[in-house]
Amino acid sequence: MSTNNPRFPRELNATFSKTLRSKVSAYFKNNNTNRNANGAMVTKTIVMLSLFFVPLIILSTGIISSVWLLFLAYLIAGLGMSGIGMGIMHDAIHGSYSKNKKLNTLLGYSFNLIGANDAVWKVQHNFLHHTFTNIEHADDDINAPFFLRFSPHAKHYWLHRFQHIYVWFFYGISTLSWVTAKDFIRLKRYKKMGFFNKKHEFSKVLMAMIGWKLLYYSYALLLPMIMIPLAWWIILLAFVSMHFVTGLLVSTVFQVAHIMPDNEFPLPGTKGNMSDDWYSHQFNTTTNFAPKSRFLSWMIGGLNFQIEHHILPDVCHVHYKNLTKIVSETAAEYGMQYNVKKNFGQAIVAHTKMLRLLGRPQLAIN
Repeated sequence: MSTNNPRFPRELNATFSKTLRSKVSAYFKNNNTNRNANGAMVTKTIVMLSLFFVPLIILSTGIISSVWLLFLAYLIAGLGMSGIGMGIMHDAIHGSYSKNKKLNTLLGYSFNLIGANDAVWKVQHNFLHHTFTNIEHADDDINAPFFLRFSPHAKHYWLHRFQHIYVWFFYGISTLSWVTAKDFIRLKRYKKMGFFNKKHEFSKVLMAMIGWKLLYYSYALLLPMIMIPLAWWIILLAFVSMHFVTGLLVSTVFQVAHIMPDNEFPLPGTKGNMSDDWYSHQFNTTTNFAPKSRFLSWMIGGLNFQIEHHILPDVCHVHYKNLTKIVSETAAEYGMQYNVKKNFGQAIVAHTKMLRLLGRPQLAIN
Protein backbone atom coordinates (compact mmCIF):
# COMPACT_ATOMS: atom_id res chain seq x y z
CA MET A 1 0.00 0.00 0.00
CA SER A 2 1.16 3.49 -0.80
CA THR A 3 1.87 5.62 2.28
CA ASN A 4 4.26 8.12 0.72
CA ASN A 5 1.66 10.86 0.18
CA PRO A 6 -1.58 10.01 1.98
CA ARG A 7 -4.48 12.27 1.01
CA PHE A 8 -7.53 13.10 3.10
CA PRO A 9 -10.97 13.65 1.51
CA ARG A 10 -12.13 17.24 1.90
CA GLU A 11 -15.81 16.61 1.28
CA LEU A 12 -16.31 14.64 4.53
CA ASN A 13 -17.25 16.76 7.59
CA ALA A 14 -16.50 19.79 5.44
CA THR A 15 -18.14 22.21 7.90
CA PHE A 16 -16.47 20.88 11.06
CA SER A 17 -13.39 23.09 10.88
CA LYS A 18 -15.48 26.21 10.17
CA THR A 19 -17.79 25.45 13.09
CA LEU A 20 -14.91 24.77 15.47
CA ARG A 21 -12.90 27.78 14.37
CA SER A 22 -15.95 30.00 14.75
CA LYS A 23 -16.55 28.78 18.32
CA VAL A 24 -12.88 29.15 19.24
CA SER A 25 -12.72 32.66 17.81
CA ALA A 26 -15.86 33.56 19.75
CA TYR A 27 -14.24 32.24 22.94
CA PHE A 28 -11.20 34.49 22.56
CA LYS A 29 -13.32 37.49 21.58
CA ASN A 30 -15.73 37.04 24.50
CA ASN A 31 -12.84 36.70 26.94
CA ASN A 32 -11.00 39.67 25.45
CA THR A 33 -7.79 37.72 24.87
CA ASN A 34 -5.89 36.21 21.95
CA ARG A 35 -4.70 32.73 21.04
CA ASN A 36 -1.03 33.44 21.75
CA ALA A 37 1.05 33.49 24.92
CA ASN A 38 -0.14 35.38 27.99
CA GLY A 39 1.56 36.51 31.19
CA ALA A 40 1.50 32.98 32.63
CA MET A 41 3.29 31.70 29.54
CA VAL A 42 5.97 34.36 29.82
CA THR A 43 6.51 33.42 33.47
CA LYS A 44 6.78 29.74 32.54
CA THR A 45 9.32 30.61 29.83
CA ILE A 46 11.52 32.38 32.36
CA VAL A 47 11.18 29.53 34.88
CA MET A 48 12.02 26.76 32.39
CA LEU A 49 14.97 28.61 30.88
CA SER A 50 16.25 29.26 34.41
CA LEU A 51 15.79 25.62 35.47
CA PHE A 52 18.01 24.57 32.59
CA PHE A 53 20.66 27.29 32.43
CA VAL A 54 21.18 28.26 36.08
CA PRO A 55 22.37 24.77 37.20
CA LEU A 56 24.70 24.56 34.18
CA ILE A 57 26.10 28.03 34.87
CA ILE A 58 26.76 27.00 38.47
CA LEU A 59 28.45 23.81 37.29
CA SER A 60 30.60 25.79 34.86
CA THR A 61 32.01 27.91 37.69
CA GLY A 62 33.59 24.82 39.25
CA ILE A 63 32.31 25.62 42.75
CA ILE A 64 30.53 22.26 43.03
CA SER A 65 32.78 19.42 44.16
CA SER A 66 30.15 17.12 45.68
CA VAL A 67 28.98 14.17 43.58
CA TRP A 68 25.40 14.35 44.83
CA LEU A 69 25.20 18.11 44.18
CA LEU A 70 26.61 17.47 40.70
CA PHE A 71 23.85 14.97 39.93
CA LEU A 72 21.20 17.18 41.53
CA ALA A 73 22.21 20.13 39.35
CA TYR A 74 22.11 18.04 36.18
CA LEU A 75 18.76 16.48 37.13
CA ILE A 76 17.24 19.92 37.70
CA ALA A 77 18.64 20.97 34.32
CA GLY A 78 16.95 17.88 32.86
CA LEU A 79 13.57 19.12 34.09
CA GLY A 80 14.35 22.51 32.58
CA MET A 81 15.34 20.88 29.30
CA SER A 82 12.03 19.02 29.25
CA GLY A 83 10.18 22.26 29.96
CA ILE A 84 11.98 24.08 27.14
CA GLY A 85 11.21 21.27 24.71
CA MET A 86 7.56 20.83 25.60
CA GLY A 87 6.62 24.27 26.90
CA ILE A 88 8.61 26.86 24.94
CA MET A 89 10.09 25.73 21.64
CA HIS A 90 7.07 23.54 20.87
CA ASP A 91 4.72 26.53 20.77
CA ALA A 92 7.31 28.77 19.15
CA ILE A 93 8.05 26.44 16.23
CA HIS A 94 4.32 25.90 15.70
CA GLY A 95 4.03 29.69 15.50
CA SER A 96 1.55 29.83 18.38
CA TYR A 97 3.75 31.52 21.01
CA SER A 98 3.43 34.97 19.45
CA LYS A 99 1.97 36.83 16.47
CA ASN A 100 5.52 38.09 15.92
CA LYS A 101 7.26 35.61 13.60
CA LYS A 102 10.71 36.86 14.62
CA LEU A 103 9.95 36.17 18.28
CA ASN A 104 8.73 32.67 17.42
CA THR A 105 11.94 32.06 15.45
CA LEU A 106 14.07 33.38 18.32
CA LEU A 107 12.34 31.23 20.94
CA GLY A 108 12.48 28.29 18.54
CA TYR A 109 16.26 28.50 18.79
CA SER A 110 15.89 27.38 22.41
CA PHE A 111 15.54 23.91 20.89
CA ASN A 112 19.01 24.28 19.36
CA LEU A 113 20.35 25.44 22.71
CA ILE A 114 19.38 22.10 24.26
CA GLY A 115 21.22 20.20 21.54
CA ALA A 116 18.48 19.45 18.99
CA ASN A 117 17.65 21.17 15.69
CA ASP A 118 14.65 23.33 14.89
CA ALA A 119 14.75 22.82 11.10
CA VAL A 120 14.66 19.01 11.34
CA TRP A 121 11.95 19.19 14.01
CA LYS A 122 9.71 21.26 11.75
CA VAL A 123 9.75 18.49 9.16
CA GLN A 124 9.47 15.60 11.60
CA HIS A 125 6.86 17.06 13.91
CA ASN A 126 4.98 19.94 12.27
CA PHE A 127 4.65 18.28 8.88
CA LEU A 128 5.04 14.49 9.08
CA HIS A 129 3.58 13.82 12.54
CA HIS A 130 0.80 16.40 12.60
CA THR A 131 -0.33 15.71 9.07
CA PHE A 132 -0.04 11.91 8.99
CA THR A 133 -0.57 10.93 12.63
CA ASN A 134 -0.20 7.17 13.24
CA ILE A 135 0.11 6.35 9.54
CA GLU A 136 2.82 3.74 9.05
CA HIS A 137 5.88 5.08 7.15
CA ALA A 138 4.37 8.58 6.89
CA ASP A 139 4.38 9.56 10.60
CA ASP A 140 8.03 9.61 11.67
CA ASP A 141 7.07 9.38 15.35
CA ILE A 142 6.06 5.73 14.91
CA ASN A 143 8.90 4.82 12.53
CA ALA A 144 10.93 3.08 15.22
CA PRO A 145 14.15 1.01 15.05
CA PHE A 146 13.63 -2.74 14.58
CA PHE A 147 13.63 -3.50 18.32
CA LEU A 148 10.56 -1.30 18.91
CA ARG A 149 7.14 -1.70 17.32
CA PHE A 150 4.70 1.19 17.51
CA SER A 151 2.24 0.14 14.81
CA PRO A 152 0.35 -3.09 14.02
CA HIS A 153 1.50 -2.60 10.41
CA ALA A 154 5.21 -2.67 11.31
CA LYS A 155 7.17 -5.89 10.89
CA HIS A 156 6.99 -8.13 13.95
CA TYR A 157 10.08 -9.68 15.59
CA TRP A 158 10.14 -12.13 18.49
CA LEU A 159 11.85 -9.65 20.84
CA HIS A 160 8.87 -7.27 20.61
CA ARG A 161 7.06 -9.44 23.13
CA PHE A 162 9.35 -7.85 25.76
CA GLN A 163 9.21 -4.27 24.48
CA HIS A 164 6.76 -3.13 27.16
CA ILE A 165 9.57 -3.89 29.64
CA TYR A 166 12.66 -2.51 27.90
CA VAL A 167 11.05 0.41 26.05
CA TRP A 168 11.48 2.70 29.08
CA PHE A 169 15.27 2.46 28.84
CA PHE A 170 15.15 3.54 25.21
CA TYR A 171 12.74 6.35 26.07
CA GLY A 172 15.32 7.47 28.62
CA ILE A 173 18.20 7.62 26.15
CA SER A 174 16.09 9.03 23.31
CA THR A 175 17.18 12.67 23.65
CA LEU A 176 20.84 11.65 24.02
CA SER A 177 20.53 9.76 20.75
CA TRP A 178 18.67 12.74 19.32
CA VAL A 179 21.36 15.34 20.02
CA THR A 180 24.21 13.10 18.87
CA ALA A 181 23.17 11.13 15.79
CA LYS A 182 19.44 11.16 15.06
CA ASP A 183 19.27 14.75 13.79
CA PHE A 184 21.98 14.04 11.21
CA ILE A 185 20.29 10.81 10.12
CA ARG A 186 16.93 12.52 9.74
CA LEU A 187 18.40 15.50 7.90
CA LYS A 188 19.91 13.18 5.28
CA ARG A 189 16.71 11.13 5.00
CA TYR A 190 14.47 14.20 4.72
CA LYS A 191 16.63 15.54 1.89
CA LYS A 192 16.00 12.28 0.00
CA MET A 193 12.28 12.80 0.66
CA GLY A 194 12.38 16.20 -1.05
CA PHE A 195 13.00 18.57 1.87
CA PHE A 196 15.97 20.96 2.18
CA ASN A 197 16.43 20.95 -1.61
CA LYS A 198 16.67 24.68 -2.21
CA LYS A 199 20.05 25.98 -3.34
CA HIS A 200 22.62 25.45 -0.55
CA GLU A 201 19.79 24.81 1.95
CA PHE A 202 20.99 21.37 3.02
CA SER A 203 24.59 22.51 3.57
CA LYS A 204 23.43 25.59 5.50
CA VAL A 205 21.21 23.52 7.79
CA LEU A 206 24.00 20.97 8.27
CA MET A 207 26.62 23.59 9.14
CA ALA A 208 24.23 25.36 11.51
CA MET A 209 23.37 22.04 13.13
CA ILE A 210 27.04 21.22 13.74
CA GLY A 211 27.65 24.70 15.18
CA TRP A 212 24.69 24.57 17.57
CA LYS A 213 25.62 21.07 18.77
CA LEU A 214 29.24 22.05 19.39
CA LEU A 215 27.99 25.01 21.42
CA TYR A 216 25.62 22.79 23.41
CA TYR A 217 28.23 20.15 24.25
CA SER A 218 30.73 22.87 25.12
CA TYR A 219 28.69 24.45 27.90
CA ALA A 220 26.65 21.41 28.98
CA LEU A 221 29.49 18.89 29.23
CA LEU A 222 33.02 20.02 28.32
CA LEU A 223 33.12 23.16 30.46
CA PRO A 224 31.90 21.32 33.59
CA MET A 225 34.51 18.60 32.89
CA ILE A 226 37.22 21.26 32.80
CA MET A 227 36.04 23.24 35.82
CA ILE A 228 34.69 20.64 38.26
CA PRO A 229 37.31 18.82 40.37
CA LEU A 230 35.78 15.37 39.83
CA ALA A 231 36.61 12.47 37.54
CA TRP A 232 35.45 13.00 33.94
CA TRP A 233 33.40 9.82 33.93
CA ILE A 234 31.37 10.96 36.94
CA ILE A 235 30.51 14.22 35.17
CA LEU A 236 29.66 12.29 31.99
CA LEU A 237 27.38 9.99 33.99
CA ALA A 238 25.63 13.00 35.54
CA PHE A 239 25.21 14.51 32.06
CA VAL A 240 23.67 11.25 30.82
CA SER A 241 21.33 11.24 33.84
CA MET A 242 20.11 14.71 32.80
CA HIS A 243 19.23 13.37 29.38
CA PHE A 244 17.63 10.25 30.85
CA VAL A 245 15.20 12.40 32.86
CA THR A 246 14.42 14.49 29.80
CA GLY A 247 14.11 11.55 27.42
CA LEU A 248 11.91 9.49 29.71
CA LEU A 249 9.52 12.38 30.39
CA VAL A 250 9.33 13.72 26.83
CA SER A 251 9.03 10.33 25.11
CA THR A 252 6.40 9.09 27.54
CA VAL A 253 4.29 12.24 27.16
CA PHE A 254 4.36 12.14 23.36
CA GLN A 255 3.88 8.39 23.01
CA VAL A 256 0.97 7.92 25.44
CA ALA A 257 -0.98 10.41 23.34
CA HIS A 258 -0.92 8.16 20.27
CA ILE A 259 0.25 4.60 21.01
CA MET A 260 -2.91 3.61 22.86
CA PRO A 261 -5.47 0.77 22.65
CA ASP A 262 -8.29 3.21 21.77
CA ASN A 263 -6.34 4.88 18.96
CA GLU A 264 -6.41 3.82 15.33
CA PHE A 265 -3.55 3.16 12.91
CA PRO A 266 -5.24 3.60 9.51
CA LEU A 267 -3.54 3.15 6.17
CA PRO A 268 -4.35 4.83 2.87
CA GLY A 269 -5.84 2.90 -0.04
CA THR A 270 -3.90 1.79 -3.09
CA LYS A 271 -4.08 5.31 -4.55
CA GLY A 272 -3.03 6.97 -1.31
CA ASN A 273 -6.51 8.08 -0.28
CA MET A 274 -7.54 7.95 3.39
CA SER A 275 -11.06 6.89 4.32
CA ASP A 276 -11.56 9.63 6.96
CA ASP A 277 -11.22 13.38 6.71
CA TRP A 278 -8.17 14.94 8.38
CA TYR A 279 -10.02 16.17 11.49
CA SER A 280 -11.71 12.81 12.12
CA HIS A 281 -8.31 11.20 11.65
CA GLN A 282 -6.81 13.38 14.38
CA PHE A 283 -9.56 12.43 16.84
CA ASN A 284 -9.24 8.74 15.96
CA THR A 285 -5.47 8.65 16.47
CA THR A 286 -5.07 10.86 19.54
CA THR A 287 -5.80 10.61 23.27
CA ASN A 288 -5.91 13.24 26.03
CA PHE A 289 -4.95 12.42 29.60
CA ALA A 290 -5.06 13.96 33.09
CA PRO A 291 -7.32 16.88 32.06
CA LYS A 292 -7.73 18.05 35.68
CA SER A 293 -4.04 18.07 36.63
CA ARG A 294 -2.94 21.70 36.50
CA PHE A 295 0.64 20.93 37.59
CA LEU A 296 1.19 18.19 35.02
CA SER A 297 -0.30 20.37 32.30
CA TRP A 298 1.98 23.25 33.34
CA MET A 299 5.04 21.00 33.42
CA ILE A 300 4.52 19.31 30.05
CA GLY A 301 3.36 22.28 28.02
CA GLY A 302 -0.31 21.35 27.89
CA LEU A 303 0.46 18.19 25.91
CA ASN A 304 -2.00 16.24 28.04
CA PHE A 305 -4.53 18.08 25.84
CA GLN A 306 -3.06 16.48 22.75
CA ILE A 307 -6.33 16.52 20.79
CA GLU A 308 -6.69 20.28 21.17
CA HIS A 309 -3.05 20.67 20.18
CA HIS A 310 -3.43 18.61 17.00
CA ILE A 311 -6.51 20.35 15.68
CA LEU A 312 -5.56 23.83 16.94
CA PRO A 313 -1.74 23.92 16.62
CA ASP A 314 -1.81 27.69 16.11
CA VAL A 315 -3.19 28.20 19.64
CA CYS A 316 -0.74 28.54 22.55
CA HIS A 317 -1.02 25.61 24.97
CA VAL A 318 -1.98 27.80 27.95
CA HIS A 319 -5.48 28.01 26.43
CA TYR A 320 -6.05 24.29 25.80
CA LYS A 321 -7.77 23.51 29.09
CA ASN A 322 -10.38 26.20 28.54
CA LEU A 323 -11.03 24.97 25.01
CA THR A 324 -11.63 21.30 25.83
CA LYS A 325 -15.38 21.75 26.33
CA ILE A 326 -15.73 23.51 22.97
CA VAL A 327 -13.67 20.85 21.19
CA SER A 328 -15.34 17.84 22.84
CA GLU A 329 -18.87 19.18 22.31
CA THR A 330 -18.17 20.04 18.66
CA ALA A 331 -16.68 16.57 18.16
CA ALA A 332 -19.80 14.97 19.62
CA GLU A 333 -21.97 17.17 17.40
CA TYR A 334 -20.21 15.77 14.33
CA GLY A 335 -20.05 12.19 15.59
CA MET A 336 -16.31 12.13 16.27
CA GLN A 337 -14.74 10.14 19.09
CA TYR A 338 -12.95 11.99 21.88
CA ASN A 339 -10.44 9.77 23.72
CA VAL A 340 -9.37 10.77 27.22
CA LYS A 341 -7.72 9.03 30.18
CA LYS A 342 -8.50 10.21 33.71
CA ASN A 343 -4.90 10.63 34.85
CA PHE A 344 -1.29 10.18 33.73
CA GLY A 345 -0.95 6.86 35.53
CA GLN A 346 -3.98 5.45 33.72
CA ALA A 347 -2.53 6.67 30.42
CA ILE A 348 0.83 4.99 31.10
CA VAL A 349 -0.91 1.72 32.00
CA ALA A 350 -2.92 1.85 28.76
CA HIS A 351 0.22 2.71 26.76
CA THR A 352 2.07 -0.22 28.33
CA LYS A 353 -0.86 -2.49 27.48
CA MET A 354 -0.71 -1.32 23.87
CA LEU A 355 3.04 -1.94 23.68
CA ARG A 356 2.42 -5.43 24.98
CA LEU A 357 -0.33 -6.02 22.41
CA LEU A 358 1.95 -4.78 19.65
CA GLY A 359 4.56 -7.24 20.89
CA ARG A 360 2.31 -10.17 20.04
CA PRO A 361 2.52 -11.70 16.54
CA GLN A 362 -1.29 -11.92 16.53
CA LEU A 363 -1.44 -8.11 16.29
CA ALA A 364 0.40 -7.97 13.01
CA ILE A 365 -1.24 -6.54 9.90
CA ASN A 366 1.64 -6.76 7.43
